Amino acid sequence: MSFVDYGDTIKDGDTAIVFLGHESMFPVKVQHGSKTQTKYGVIRHSSDLIGKRYGSKVTCSKGGWVFILHPTPELWTMNLPHRTQILYSTDISLITMMLELKPGSIVCESGTGSGSLSHAIIRTVAPTGHLYTVEFHQQRAEKAKEEFQEHKVEHLVTVKNQDVCKNGFGVSNVADAVFLDIPSPWEAIGHAKSALKIEGGRICSFSPCIEQVQRTCLAMEEHGFTEINTLEILLRVYNVRTISLQIPDLGKAAEDNSSTGFDSSNQSNQGGLYGILQQGTAQFKSGVPLKEMVGHTGYLTFATKSLF
Repeated sequence: MSFVDYGDTIKDGDTAIVFLGHESMFPVKVQHGSKTQTKYGVIRHSSDLIGKRYGSKVTCSKGGWVFILHPTPELWTMNLPHRTQILYSTDISLITMMLELKPGSIVCESGTGSGSLSHAIIRTVAPTGHLYTVEFHQQRAEKAKEEFQEHKVEHLVTVKNQDVCKNGFGVSNVADAVFLDIPSPWEAIGHAKSALKIEGGRICSFSPCIEQVQRTCLAMEEHGFTEINTLEILLRVYNVRTISLQIPDLGKAAEDNSSTGFDSSNQSNQGGLYGILQQGTAQFKSGVPLKEMVGHTGYLTFATKSLF
C-alpha cells in the first residue's frame, strides 16, 4: 500500500479506510492477529482483511458489513488524527492548481502540521518530484515523518524540524513553489524567495486573519513578488430533494390532449397524466441549500517571483 501507488490487495502493515457510510469512516493499521471493533461487530485483520481486495465488502461479527477502501489524500484528510487545524480539500484543490503543481515539481512547505496538504502535494508531484516540509514543533515533525514512512512516501518528502522564519527551508534556488501556513508568514518571505528557483516560481500563504494578509502582501512587494492576489473560498452544499410544485394554469390549451402529446390509447400515459392533473401538482428534483453553511476558514494569498 502506498498513497501514490495503488495496490489491489490488503497487506500486513497497510493503512486502510474502514467505510461505514459517507459520514462515518476511520483509518486502521492492518496487523496480523489484530482486531478492530465497529458498531456492526468485530473485524479480524488476519481473516477479514489481509489478502482481500481493496473495495471489498467485509461482514463483521454481528452480521453488519463495511467496505475497506484504499487510502487517498482526500480520504486521509477526512480521517487523519488532528495534531493541528488542517486544510480541507476545498482549499487544497485551489492551492495545487494556483501553484501550478505537476509531476516532477519541487515544493517547500511550512508548517507540516497534521500532514493534510502534505499528502496531497506528494501525490501531485510524484513520482519524480519532491516535498521539503518544515515543522517548528519537534513532536509533530517526528510524527509526520513516521506517517510518511508508514504510507510509503518517505522517498518523496524530506521533513525538517526547524524555525522557517529564522533558518529557512534548508534549500536554495530549487523550488517551483512555496507554501506557508505559519502565524507570521511575512517573516519567512525572504527565505521563501531564496528557496524558489532562479527562473521564478509561485508562492502561497494561508492566513485566517486579514491583518496577517496585509503584512504578508507588504513583505511580498518588498521582496519583488508580482501578481499578488488574495482569495477566499466559501463552500456551499446543496441537498437534492424531491419537491412538489403547483401545475400552472395555461388555459384551454392545457386541456388539449394533442397539445400535451397525450395518447388516450396509451394506458401508462393516461394514468400518469390524469394523476398529475387531478392532484394539481407535480414532483421535481431540486437542489436545496443547507440551512447552515461552512463559513470562513482562511485567506489564500498567491504571488509570483519576479525574474528581475
